[in-house]
Amino acid sequence: MILQPTHRVERGRAIVQLFGRLDAGPAFLVEDDRFQPYCFVLRDAESLLARERGLRIEPCGLRDLRGREVLRVETKLPGDVARLRERLGGAVALEADIRFPYRYLIDLGIKSGVAVEGEPEALPNGVLCFRNPQLAPATVQPKLRFLSLDLETTPDASEILSGALVGEGVEEVHLVAAHTVPGAHTHRDEAGLLRALVARFVALDPDVLLGWNVVDFDLRVLAARCAALGVACELGRGAGAIGFLEDRGFTRQSRATIPGRMVLDGIALVRDALKLPDYRLETVAQAVLGRGKLLDREVPDAAQEILRLHREDPAALGAYNLEDARLVLELLEHEGLLDLCVERSLLSGMQLDRVGASIASFDLLYLPELRRRGFVAPSVDSERASAGVSGGALLEPVPGFHRSVAVFDFKSLYPSLIRTFDLDPLAHALASGAIDAGRGTEDVLEAPNGARFARSGGILPGVVERFWEARAAARMRGDRHAAQAIKIMQNALFGVLGATACRFFDADVANAITGFGQQTLRWTRDAFAEQGVRVLYGDTDSVFVAVADRDAMEPLRQRAEARIAQRIAREYRVESRLELEFDRYFDSFFLPRLRGGRGASHKRYAGWEDGKLVVVGLEAVRRDWPAVAARLQQGMLERAFTDRPLAPFVREVAEQVLAGECDAELVYAKRVRKASLDRYTATTPPHVQAARKLAEQGVRVGPVVRYVVTATGPEPVVPGRALPAEIDRRHYVDRVLAPIADAILLERDESFDAALGRAKPQQLPLL
Repeated sequence: MILQPTHRVERGRAIVQLFGRLDAGPAFLVEDDRFQPYCFVLRDAESLLARERGLRIEPCGLRDLRGREVLRVETKLPGDVARLRERLGGAVALEADIRFPYRYLIDLGIKSGVAVEGEPEALPNGVLCFRNPQLAPATVQPKLRFLSLDLETTPDASEILSGALVGEGVEEVHLVAAHTVPGAHTHRDEAGLLRALVARFVALDPDVLLGWNVVDFDLRVLAARCAALGVACELGRGAGAIGFLEDRGFTRQSRATIPGRMVLDGIALVRDALKLPDYRLETVAQAVLGRGKLLDREVPDAAQEILRLHREDPAALGAYNLEDARLVLELLEHEGLLDLCVERSLLSGMQLDRVGASIASFDLLYLPELRRRGFVAPSVDSERASAGVSGGALLEPVPGFHRSVAVFDFKSLYPSLIRTFDLDPLAHALASGAIDAGRGTEDVLEAPNGARFARSGGILPGVVERFWEARAAARMRGDRHAAQAIKIMQNALFGVLGATACRFFDADVANAITGFGQQTLRWTRDAFAEQGVRVLYGDTDSVFVAVADRDAMEPLRQRAEARIAQRIAREYRVESRLELEFDRYFDSFFLPRLRGGRGASHKRYAGWEDGKLVVVGLEAVRRDWPAVAARLQQGMLERAFTDRPLAPFVREVAEQVLAGECDAELVYAKRVRKASLDRYTATTPPHVQAARKLAEQGVRVGPVVRYVVTATGPEPVVPGRALPAEIDRRHYVDRVLAPIADAILLERDESFDAALGRAKPQQLPLL
């Protein structure tokens, strides 16, 4: 399995480097100096190349998606391709932004699994090096080596006190201590600790380094302290220090590069997979493993407690440090997140720390197929203006409480539409006439938005078909990680085509997919209405239907699916690939109104399913509402669905809040959306006010800020410290409990004020 595709330059020549691990066990490195960097340039622009030096220009028999001939242009170094594109422009230089090692893999048709044929040379570090071997795609089942790292430091991270390594049969902790500490490796000073940690890491030779906030804390601190003390910090299988990259996307996720190895942050893996109130290690470990960190949760200041343990009880500090490293590895393995990450890499060809990069993954799937058809793709247009892409359809909800509600949804709706109608960038280009001028109108299909597509010749329908078959095979053999990886990849196709950062973005194509989806949802509503059944709500690929009883669901589903297929065949002359499935059944169901009762609320509902409460989109499952909101809303819904009175419970929760019995449940957690606190100039939201107070106290501000509202305004909440004083509990009653309670009570001709015995309603706006 290839772990890290990269390259180096030696004597003016680019050398592809592929680091990975062989099935037989050893780590390997492929080095290939035969491959030249290249891009394509429109033949019409050939005269622009006359003043460029060091280029090899030749005809290649390929065309762009507008039917124009292109030339293949080779350069000496990968950086020359980027400079050529900058000088000529992305509209002239095509496929000029593909990273050099990925260009190499794309041309060979290789993803992450590779067969290597050649005689290796054993490097001093034990890595087997293959120089200019023969490579081919391969199906592999890698056995990767994972190692979890955790550091404990002084509060300002100016000194590392201990470090733990867990994985590959090893559980060890290194401490700075003057005396022997049972169960730990002790070192006289921090420099000795650092040298030992680096040496042990290299000796254990992991493929993947794990940790919790391991990039932005552990590795940055390790690199900084090694530099300060003059300790070499080369952790890789090749020469080079730790590198740090900042994701320019919304999450601002950081990545670290270590030559020949991968770094995976447990927070990022868990955030993609689990919905939790927050993503501190303690919270996640308790939710997943039923146990948490060893530090006493009652201590007022966790950072100071670590210092105390270092002075007074180093054995306890070592145990605490070791358990943190152990928790990360165990919870990731427990949830299968490491196996899922590996499967996604094998499927897409992206390296492990970039499997979520769906646009780049799409390139690796689509570009080889496009080349086989004789076409090249454009470079990404970084200056492209944002274009409107419509979302899924919403059917107007019928607010209130309902009995006996069935939910039906379409299996992978957008991929199914792609298969049904041949919705694809190349098919769209073929229908334009610029490529195939002889194509008649009978060979073209028109989408609801007016976009035209060739009825054959598209690439994506075949890709989806292969995904479909591969997922079915994975499920048949019980490989849930492979099945999930395929599902994620398949469902990301529309999101990629609807993103302006994608080289294949075309608003007409994206809106054709959503347009067919919107039409399908309306046709589904009609198909049930024709059977005398009322649809209470619909969202993108799901409909919520009032049914007489559970036995009626399957006949209703079959007839609705058949009616939709008939309508598609009649109007478009294609075979429907849509599959309408039964999803779930609610004995009772609730659709809320908008605040103030003005209209219905979308994407928010609750239901009672087999004696359990299901909540979607409501405050109880939103991370930016205090925990007390979930307690009130869940309690009210459970009572409403089981025909119990609501007012006594509402009154009890309000009284507990006012009495100070729920202070720990009053914490807001909101994300700082902008890159810097200084960018909030027009308004200053409460969480930003709290974040600025944290910064003034010298506390690092993360992407999520926790705070409470006090009599003097928002005050930050720091884990391990006592809650701020003078919490404004009346704020929480009037602005958190009241609107949540009234959304349910008003459906029963009751109110929050009546439940509390208040004479007049409180007209207070929400934050």
